[in-house]
Amino acid sequence: MIELENVSKSYGDVRAIGHLSLQMPTQRTTVLIGPSGCGKSTILRLIIGLVRPDEGIVRFEGTPVTPENVERLRLKMGYVIQDGGLFPHLTARGNVTLMARYLDFDDVRVASRINELSELVQLPTARLTDYPAQLSGGQRQRVSLMRALMLDPDVLLLDEPLGALDPMIRASLQADLKSIFRKLGKTVVIVTHDIAEAAFFADRIVLMKQGMIIQEGPPKALIDEPSHPFVEEFIRAQRPPLAFDEDVQ
Repeated sequence: MIELENVSKSYGDVRAIGHLSLQMPTQRTTVLIGPSGCGKSTILRLIIGLVRPDEGIVRFEGTPVTPENVERLRLKMGYVIQDGGLFPHLTARGNVTLMARYLDFDDVRVASRINELSELVQLPTARLTDYPAQLSGGQRQRVSLMRALMLDPDVLLLDEPLGALDPMIRASLQADLKSIFRKLGKTVVIVTHDIAEAAFFADRIVLMKQGMIIQEGPPKALIDEPSHPFVEEFIRAQRPPLAFDEDVQ
């Protein structure tokens, strides 16, 4: 389980997170949603230790994340940043295997894992010799996911993983990602601004505003039982109207 206990984080005079407490259950998909600047991406950075809280504690599998243990704990987390974050001077294979090479994985182990992941994300292995600029947006996102999964982490953190894609590619990748999450059974935390996308992926949605949690719970609860006027306002602003599939509870 991932847990934030009474966490606050500011950047200068701007408060990103204010006295926030949140638990993200193991082997479930939690989606953080809200308007730009509400603090949802900051939560991912706090979990993986890229920034430290000004107050409070971030725990990963019961262990507080500290400067002393953060590098070790990061090996258990896969992180997909906005727009994929691939290194343009490395091939797709070079991007995927970067940490495995750093940790001195042998060639057989690397090749086996590459084959597993290529099949999982449905990326032809022939494309792994290409550089990011030679790949489509959807292919780059698949490579980014392969990189995040290379070390077989316990947790996947995805920050707007599909935000820059056109609607057709985005819809296809949404379906593929949901299938991957089910197959792997990992703890997943996703940041998005799209309530329909959140409902598609989430076991649980956390709706935020100005560094605070406004409502959290199953996707359908936000529609049927809004706890605050902002919840209704946020959902009403989404177009087209929500269409929940039968998997959404």
